[in-house]
Amino acid sequence: MTVEVCVKAAVGAPDILGDCPFSQRVLLTLEEKKVPYEMKLVDLGNKPEWFLKISPEGKVPVFNSGDENWIADSDVITQIIEEKFPTPSLVTPPEYASVGSKIFPAFVKFLKSKDASDGSEKALLDELQALDEHLKAHGPYINGENVSAADLSLGPKLFHLQVALEHFKGWKIPENLTSVHAYTKDGHPR
Repeated sequence: MTVEVCVKAAVGAPDILGDCPFSQRVLLTLEEKKVPYEMKLVDLGNKPEWFLKISPEGKVPVFNSGDENWIADSDVITQIIEEKFPTPSLVTPPEYASVGSKIFPAFVKFLKSKDASDGSEKALLDELQALDEHLKAHGPYINGENVSAADLSLGPKLFHLQVALEHFKGWKIPENLTSVHAYTKDGHPR
């Protein structure tokens, strides 16, 4: 039984891992749990027939835990990985499960915003401030000393936020959000 995962290939470089935070979340989960897997890179600009057979909507990631049953949706995939490979546990306690969950939608809204006074920047800053306060009180990770599923979901999204906002808007996470900066630095908050 081989675990397989289809993920986004880089645009213009079909042999290199692409920039999909949802694919990255699944790969990080497999890596944290030390589950051996076969990664299949998919050029989303030129989807192969074999891929469309297992993912009719053409979305990544898709995952097969070895039973030839392909599953889409990173939330579902990471839950299945947690159930099939429970050690180490990456379960996020319910009271922390929503920490940082509004950052990505706020980032997307701010990124797309053409109106500086529409409140989208403030909404993103408020969410980042809330994460900073949580990390100060409970960190260095969302669940304290141990990486959890919430970190593996949020980490790639924060990376995309940093790269995209700096590139397209010249915007950076404010320096005073020191816990967020520590959290994102080199993928290791310590």
